[in-house]
Amino acid sequence: MNDYLVKKRFSDIDLNAPFFYSLKVDYKEFEEWFNRKCNSEAYLFYENELVEGFLYFKCEDGSVEDIEPILDCSSALKIGTFKINPHGTRLGERFIKKALDYALINKVEYCYVTIFDKEETSGLIRLLRKYGFYDYGTKTTWNGTELVLVKNLKDSQNDILKDYPMINVSGKDKYLLAIYPQYHSIMFPDSILRNESVDILEDVSFTNSIHKIYVTTMPVNRTSRGDILVMYRTATPGQVAEFSSVATSICVVEEVKKQTEFIDFESFYSYASTYSVFDKDDLRHWYDKGGCYTIKMTYNAALSKRLIRRKLIEEIGIDKGRRLRWSFIPLNDNQFTQILKEGGVSESIIID
Repeated sequence: MNDYLVKKRFSDIDLNAPFFYSLKVDYKEFEEWFNRKCNSEAYLFYENELVEGFLYFKCEDGSVEDIEPILDCSSALKIGTFKINPHGTRLGERFIKKALDYALINKVEYCYVTIFDKEETSGLIRLLRKYGFYDYGTKTTWNGTELVLVKNLKDSQNDILKDYPMINVSGKDKYLLAIYPQYHSIMFPDSILRNESVDILEDVSFTNSIHKIYVTTMPVNRTSRGDILVMYRTATPGQVAEFSSVATSICVVEEVKKQTEFIDFESFYSYASTYSVFDKDDLRHWYDKGGCYTIKMTYNAALSKRLIRRKLIEEIGIDKGRRLRWSFIPLNDNQFTQILKEGGVSESIIID
């Protein structure tokens, strides 16, 4: 594998790697700080064995008093170091998702980052703003003055992306959407197939991203922006569906496009391949088949306890017939709430 995301102790990271040069220049105390963190851990992204991304965050109790104005809160997640070498991948999204997953699991009120506003960080700043970080204030040290960007994890901004990963459930339709096993684990790497509680932060592969595009002939055009999807991995070939089919993930619909909205295959491929698990041959198959839809969604949460089909029938109350193939099924509010509860999804993710 040429690229991968890994969690390492500071003491096991080569501070002499060229990647860290700009951090040493921007922060005079960076090397001393790095060495003090020898027993702490950070996420690193490697490409061809070279460091291309570094993410360190920690939870803090009480107000944040070393910024102006003071951030009055009971708890916050500080993204202490967030640096990527931009090269056309979704690495920034992966890191933001990683930090926000951690923030929600630890039920903090805010997430914040300090960053110098300069050309090489402009793309990262735009990305943070896209996902709900807003300009809050400044932090001044002997290194200079940094922007302070803050994300409020208590209140809604009434926007799917700015609220991400929180989900506004009020007045939204909910559905169960099936996905074949051969695509599931690539598309939803958090959602491994175990039926016990897991730490999703340690189960994310390098393929993770906030957005997903799925292609299907199922009538997903019934959905609207903001509707909620429970992703359902269909049965493993040769195994009984009641035990190998599972609900695994929660997504929010961004948009649905009909195949006829694309003028030709190349425009269809250009759009669908951006966040899709499908390769060009797969997409050609769907396009030639005709009558398909692309559904773009945000990947908001993995169920920490996977719910098998039998449980969905007997305890959640999804009664579509045991012998029928499940594909695209409406859920009522009670069924959806029970899936969240039984699936171990943090209640802090829900905006009602």
